[in-house]
Amino acid sequence: VQLQASGGGLVQAGGSLRLSCAASGRGLSNKVMGWFRQAPGKEREFVAHIIWSDGNTYYANSVKGRFTISRDNAKNTVYLQMNSLKPEDTAVYFCAAMDTWRSQYEYWGQGTLVTVSS
Repeated sequence: VQLQASGGGLVQAGGSLRLSCAASGRGLSNKVMGWFRQAPGKEREFVAHIIWSDGNTYYANSVKGRFTISRDNAKNTVYLQMNSLKPEDTAVYFCAAMDTWRSQYEYWGQGTLVTVSS
């Protein structure tokens, strides 16, 4: 599975951005697709995930109600819509994938930088 993340940029606090993760390879329907982020000097943290087959989602408390993860089956793409952005959302965002029966993500895309100015 190959993952290509895009959509990062500079935005003012309160603004919105949409990240995309284009996926290719076999067995996507058996995958959990996740977004993670890593801020400068901090450890990587989980943001959200979606189960490709049924669309079930799960969010970190820090983004719940502001971010929405979704997928487009026809385009093999997962999105992260980020609204009401805060300076503390500034980070490099990564998309990742794993088989539904695994507990650790196996496949990672390159990061895309999101910078939120105050």
